[in-house]
Order: sequence, then structure tokens, then C-alpha cells
Amino acid sequence: MKLKIYTTITVFILCCSAAKAQVYLSSSDALIKRILPKQHRSFVTESIASDNGLDVFEIESRKNTIVLRGNSGIAIASAFYYYLTEYAHCQITWNGVNLKLPLKLPVVKNKIRKSTPYEYRYYLNYCTFNYSMSWWDWARWEKEIDWMALHGINMPLAITGEEYTWYLIYKELGFTDNDLKNFFTGPAYFSWFWMGNIDGWGGPLPLSWMKSHFELQKKILARQRSLGMKPVLPAFTGHVPAAFKKKFPNAKLKATNWTNGFADTYILDSEDPMFALIGKKFLQKQTALLGTDHLYSADTFNENEPPSAEPDFLAKLSARVYDGMSQADPKAIWVMQGWLFYSDRKFWKEPQTEALLKAVPNDKMIILDLATEIEPVWKRTSGFYGKPWIWNMLHNFGGNTNLFGRMDVIANAPAEALNHAQSGKMKGIGLTMEGIEQNPVLYELMMANTWRSKPIDLETWLPNYVIDRYGKNNYHAQNAWKILRKTVYNVPIDKYIRDGAESIIQARPTLDSMTRWAKTKLNYQERDLLPAWDELVKAAPACRTSDGFQYDIVDVTRQVMANYAMVIHHNFATAYYKNNIPAFKAESQKFIQLIDDMDQLLATRKDFMLGPWVNQARTWGNTPSEKALYEMNAKDLISLWGNQKSPLNEYACRQWSGLLNDFYKPRWLRFFEHASLALNDHKAIDTQKFNNDVSAWEWNWVNKRKDYPIKTVGSPVGKAIAMYNKYHQLIIKAYQ
Repeated sequence: MKLKIYTTITVFILCCSAAKAQVYLSSSDALIKRILPKQHRSFVTESIASDNGLDVFEIESRKNTIVLRGNSGIAIASAFYYYLTEYAHCQITWNGVNLKLPLKLPVVKNKIRKSTPYEYRYYLNYCTFNYSMSWWDWARWEKEIDWMALHGINMPLAITGEEYTWYLIYKELGFTDNDLKNFFTGPAYFSWFWMGNIDGWGGPLPLSWMKSHFELQKKILARQRSLGMKPVLPAFTGHVPAAFKKKFPNAKLKATNWTNGFADTYILDSEDPMFALIGKKFLQKQTALLGTDHLYSADTFNENEPPSAEPDFLAKLSARVYDGMSQADPKAIWVMQGWLFYSDRKFWKEPQTEALLKAVPNDKMIILDLATEIEPVWKRTSGFYGKPWIWNMLHNFGGNTNLFGRMDVIANAPAEALNHAQSGKMKGIGLTMEGIEQNPVLYELMMANTWRSKPIDLETWLPNYVIDRYGKNNYHAQNAWKILRKTVYNVPIDKYIRDGAESIIQARPTLDSMTRWAKTKLNYQERDLLPAWDELVKAAPACRTSDGFQYDIVDVTRQVMANYAMVIHHNFATAYYKNNIPAFKAESQKFIQLIDDMDQLLATRKDFMLGPWVNQARTWGNTPSEKALYEMNAKDLISLWGNQKSPLNEYACRQWSGLLNDFYKPRWLRFFEHASLALNDHKAIDTQKFNNDVSAWEWNWVNKRKDYPIKTVGSPVGKAIAMYNKYHQLIIKAYQ
């Protein structure tokens, strides 16, 4: 009898495994077909067992086909991308795709087998969902999920449409639509709403948005799971509507403020019985609607300090947050962003950090060391006191436009941490940037760590990256990237530079080149970038048809011109202080001409255009008022980041065609007009009056209805060379 039961169980397990394998094989086949619609039949997919629970893939040639084997859809997709890059010299990035495969596919002479040392490969930051993804539809999400799979991602943050589940919960608790009107933010600000920083800004949020994005979330999760990903879903952190205190007058609420110009938000005390009740109701509802992989994101103190620094208080709070999860899902694992330990290190000293983390069982929490390449928090927390943790590259803040990165750190530090005696339970690597669709080389490099446990040799990796990107091995292109590695992609150890610089063009107009959000401090000498520009121009005849090359030559030209703006700024500021009116006028005109020229350059690539961003936002609207609301959200996020008195203005600034000529240029023209009048009257600029005037103008711009071009104009390479011919000698002379 026992033998019969065991046999039945074994058969059941085998059937489940076979069904699961069939799902991910079908999903992998579909991915390959989407990427290579004309050549997908040249690839055959097969399933294999995992390597001690970790992902593994194999590649080999069989007659006229390439056989891709893996224990999951992610492993097979990774095998596919490994073949594309290592054998066919192709590449798929946000900013340039090369899929020019030979008709006869290269043969894999000896079977390739790769296994990953990392259980988790995490992807996304709350902020990415707004700085880059605010207006994405399913077509764009489908491409991104394919990109994730190709790059080995198996643990994506998945919070699209979260607001609809919360809407249903609060309706069940008796809240009216009017009670919730000032709770949900507009679509461009969900990230900070979900993290409890702001309520209502950019709203009121239409119910149509909630419903449409809940349906979008179902598609996202279905596709991710079919490939073998385990999405991280949200959990309750205590953030409740302001109307909560009226609805439940005895509830223990704490008003908190993000201190960035927004009203208070309200946090339900974890000791209040309703905390556990709401947390349980939310996860139960979410699981019923969307399923679960038992991974939950919850950040209780994102840029908000707890009311007490007592370790005992913090331990009890942490335990109660997890208890709220486990009541609904006994298998729950809390995935915590470790940003608080970096951003507020004065509060989160060793006793506080240890208390917060140790209150939750080690196997029930995973810590994201959110900006490990900038500051490895694991080193000062004994590897997070026994918790499994993930090494992440943050890299980009605010979706800003710049050439920047720590290439050598990314090539070496993950493997060094993995093999470090004091790194504790390092279980994965990941990408936690605030904005994507920039600096693709850094992201290709970071995810190249997935299938290795040793550092990456950049002397080999980078030349191969260039060949894959441009489809050929060009001497000048290779030289350009050697220079880029040593300049924009290198941060000297003796300099603390958190992230890439913006251009002074993007600053709210001022004579001060060190203005708050438009940071202009570079991690290299401006003149040292010029040889890379020279080499790309020399490579243009051979590489001009490459999508990746077109992006790169525009991007490097943009960076050189953005840096040069600082020289002109210095010149007109000097002329102003010397009361040299003719020189001030001449330099001001040069500055405006530079903005015009940059706008024309960037209009050649959709990667650098305002039009698609605004157009995609408006597309989600079903009525004129909804379209206007979404346009306002789209424009406000990348400019004021709040109302006209917002202290966050320019945090998410971009160098985009349309934004340069319609926002930055008019602001500078107004400034030059104010400055000229002051010079003529022998008075100082009334900075306060100008800032008040220009912020009112900015607010009007945010709320103004306007269409921007959504189609590119001109040749990327041709326009970049034209800018080179116009500015190269001027810039050399200026730096001399």
C-alpha cells in the first residue's frame, strides 16, 4: 500500500515537472520568435535539471540547428543571448540593437555549459516605475520582460497597478471615493506614494487608470512567471489615507513628512490591531487577484526616520511588519530595500540596523544592498547580520542624462564580494537604477556577472562589447571605448562623486555653477573626453549604419557640448561681474545657440526626445481632462517635481530635444533679459524676484497643452559630425 502511495506521488511530481518544463519551453520559444522572427526555427529548446537548485544552461550545435537547454525559461533565454553575443556578435540594449545574423549560423564546436552562483538576479527600483516606466503599454513591457530574460533576471519588482488593489481594500473598509480622492497620486508619482512619502500630488487618479493598469499587471506577471521569474509584489507598510483618522478615530496614527514640499502623510502604528488586519486583507486580496511567489517588498522608513531610535522599538516594529505578511502567507519572504542604511546612516547605526534585521527570521528576509557600487553597506553590517542579501548597482538617479559609471567596480566587485570571507549570505546580484534607457554598456557589463563567479576581464570584455554593438571590429571605435572607460566610466577613488553630472543648461538659470540639483561636477577632465569624440568621428564611415553606433556618437557629442556649456557660462558670468555688457551679450548668444544646436542633435534619436514621453502619457487618457492630467504629470516630473515652490526642481532633469528648446532655452532667455537690465541700471540681479517669476513661468509650462515632435529629424551621424565640425576647434581652444 505504501509503495503504491509513493509511486502515485512520484508520478504526480514528474507530471508537474513535465508540465512546468513545457510552459517555460513554450515561453522561451515564443521569446526567440519575437526576437528573430525569420530565423527562430534555427533554434531548438530543451529542458535540463538545475545545478543544485541554481540556474544552468547548455548550448551546442546539432546538424543545422543551435540547441539551447536550460532548467528554466530564464536559463534558456540566457543561453540564447550568450549565443547571440559570443558567437553571432549581436546585441540587444535599450539604446541600440544589432541583430544582423549571418544566414548560416556560427557553429558551436564544443558544448557550452554555464551555471550561475547567484540564486537571485534582482531588477528594478520603485523609482524606475516612474522615471522611466510611467507611460509604458503592454508592447513596451513585453520588450522589457524579454530583455530581463535575456540578461538572466529572475526576481523583478512588480508593482504596476498596485493602486487598484488598495482601492478595493479601502472600499471594503467603508471609504468613499471622496475619502480617497486626495490619497492616490497621479501616475508619475506612484513610486513615492507607494513608499509613503506623498499623497494626492498629481491627482486625483481616475478609476479608469487603476483598472487598465491592473489588467496590464496581470499580463506582466503572467509573462514573467511563464519564463520562470518570481516577481516581488508589494505588502503593507502602514501608509494609510488622511481620511483614516476620521473613519477610525481610535486608530494610532503618526503624521510624517518627507520634507520636500509636500503635505504630511499618515502611518498606522504597527501596534494598532488594524495594522495586522489591513496587512492581511491586502495580501489575501492581492493573492486572490494576482497569485503570489511569496516575495514581498515593504519599506517602512524610506527617507523618513522612525519615531524612536531605541533598538527594542525597532525590533518590535520589524517583527510586527513581518507578522502582518506571515499571517496572510506563512511562506512570505520580506524583500527590503536597503536604501535607508545608505541615505540615513546617521540614524541607522549598528545597534539600530541590527535590531531591525534580527527581529525577522533569517530565511524570511532578503536585503537589497541598493547602491553597492557606491557604498557597500554589507561591509559595515557584517553581511547584514546573517540575512541573505543581494549586491546591486544603482548607478542612475532621477533618469538623468549623462555618460557616467564605475566600469572597473562593476567588473570586479560582485565576484570579490561573493568570494569574500565576511560577505555572509550573498545570494544574488541586481540592478536598482532609478532610471533606465541610458549608458547601456554598464547594464550589459553588470549582468555579464550572472554566469560567473570570478571578476570580468575588461581587456577582453569591452572590445567584444564594441564588436557586438557595431557589428564589426573597427580600430577607431575600439580606441574611443578605451578612452571612455578611462574617463566617463571611471570614478577616481579619491573623489566622492555619487552619480553623473548634469549640464549647467539644465539648472534653473543662475550665475552659480554649483546650483543644487543641476550638479556639474565631473568625474574626469572635460578635455580628456575629446579624443573619444575624435575617434568616433573617424569610425563613422565604417560604423554609421549601426544602430548602437548612431546612439553612441550622438550621446558622446551631446556630452561634449553639455560640458562646453560650462565654459560659456563661466564667460558670461565673468563678463557680468566685470560689467562688460558687450561680452555678456556675445557669450549669452553663444549659450543660446549651443542649446539650439543640442536640440537639433538630439532630435535625431527617439532616445533623446520629449515628444514620445508626453505623447505616451496623453495616450492613456480616455477624456480631454484625463489626457491633460497625464500630460501635466509627465512634464512636472522632469521639471518642477512638484508645485512651483518645489525644492526638488531639476532632480529628474533630462537632456531631450523639445525640453531644451521649449523649457531650458526660454528660462535662460528670461534670465539674460533680467541680467541685461540689471547691468544697464548698474544694479545686481534681484535673484529672489527672478526665481519667483521663473517658477511661475515653469508652472505655467507644466500645465500648458502642447504637442511635441514624435518623429526624428535628420541623420544621427550626419548631425553629430556637423556639430563636431562646428564646435571641435572652439572647444579645444576654450580648454587650452
